[in-house]
Amino acid sequence: MRQARPCVQSMMYMLPMHELHLRSLDLNLIVALDALLEERSVTRAAERIGITQSAMSHALARLRAVTGDALLVRTPSGMAATARAEELGPPIRRALEGVAAALRPAQPFDPKTVEARIRIATGDYGEIVLLPSVIERLATQAPRIDLRAVFHSDDPAEMVRSGDVDLLLGPVFAADARAGIYTRKLFDERFVCVVRRGHPLADKKLTVARYVAASHALISPRGKEGSVTDDALARMGLSRRIAVTVPHFLVAPHIVAQSDLVLTLPARVADMLAAPLGLVLLKPPPELGLEGFTMSAVWHERTHGDPTQRWMRDLFAEVARGR
Repeated sequence: MRQARPCVQSMMYMLPMHELHLRSLDLNLIVALDALLEERSVTRAAERIGITQSAMSHALARLRAVTGDALLVRTPSGMAATARAEELGPPIRRALEGVAAALRPAQPFDPKTVEARIRIATGDYGEIVLLPSVIERLATQAPRIDLRAVFHSDDPAEMVRSGDVDLLLGPVFAADARAGIYTRKLFDERFVCVVRRGHPLADKKLTVARYVAASHALISPRGKEGSVTDDALARMGLSRRIAVTVPHFLVAPHIVAQSDLVLTLPARVADMLAAPLGLVLLKPPPELGLEGFTMSAVWHERTHGDPTQRWMRDLFAEVARGR
């Protein structure tokens, strides 16, 4: 007696399932599979997603080839799902719901409810001048946004490009111009000189001769010798004595308040500390040509369109304009 031979189509479904490569998979098949498992009918599944019955039959054939399973089989009461199809149903539904949620239009940005942590690279100058007012506004406008400030490296633009920080606050130089880097001017800063009240120069015009004859304090965040002031003096064939170098903007004015040293520093810091420390502000000798610098916000295209990051950049700009 001859044994019955299984049909070729049945043998195909019995083959071991091959490895699934998402790159080669038409993701429209996932939508088709979800409709087929819900409707248990090629005709109704086709109507559900708006394709022809022939196209849905073709999709089912491809799904069978991909999964190595019949998925839907004919019974006297209609199409029925195989055990494998029943297993696939819930994860396929969750996956489609996840995609739909991810692609749903973004909700209007509300800073009062957003939770975020913004990483900022700056020096203590940026911290002194900008952070107090920014923190004050965050407390009422965006109470769940936290800031994490770190001291910027020798290559601040790389910190932004690499994603180590979200935002850089500082002067921008030609070397910082790189692909994908955005900048926004916050404000222009100028230099002033300060001495303690009662200093021999406190009530005098600060000439080049008097400036060079005095002893100075220098703020050098990187601990390097020299500055734009010393470069200007060198071009005139002059030099000055720097009695002390410190890395922080907050420390130097305190030293000057208790000594006969002269300190050249950004005007915003001098304005903040002059009254509390009893300092006198003097104009630097115009011959030095100290033009000051521009404070900017710097970020990468990675965060350019993020609503929280954009709102924070606007906040820093508003604070900068208000000073």
